[in-house]
Amino acid sequence: MTSTIIATAWVCVRDRRVLVVRPHYTDAFYLPGGKPEPGETHAEAAAREVLEEVGLVLDPAALTLYTEIVAPAHNRPPGTTVRLVCFTGGDAGAAPSAAAEIGEIAWFTPDDTARCAPAIQLLIADLSTAGLI
Repeated sequence: MTSTIIATAWVCVRDRRVLVVRPHYTDAFYLPGGKPEPGETHAEAAAREVLEEVGLVLDPAALTLYTEIVAPAHNRPPGTTVRLVCFTGGDAGAAPSAAAEIGEIAWFTPDDTARCAPAIQLLIADLSTAGLI
């Protein structure tokens, strides 16, 4: 049996590095983001999760769909995939800081890909191909 998890995320690139977070409960890095709550748009969910996880305030109206990635879900039963809806925009340049369940934040280049969940590995490859990181 297969299942799909829908999640939203924010892609923040600065100085040719992408912002990633590692929750306390895992060894893998992800983008700031998470699952939408009932009634939330994907952009609203991404903005809420960014605030909760790294303390940055984003206006959902300022977010732009960057890409959607489908990949095996990390730390989930076999056959589980994640559909990650990724947004850019809204970055005012403030410094993110770990909050909520986040144990660590980092700025990754393609050299750090192996430390990421499968969907984030695909995103980093895309950002690298696009010449953004």
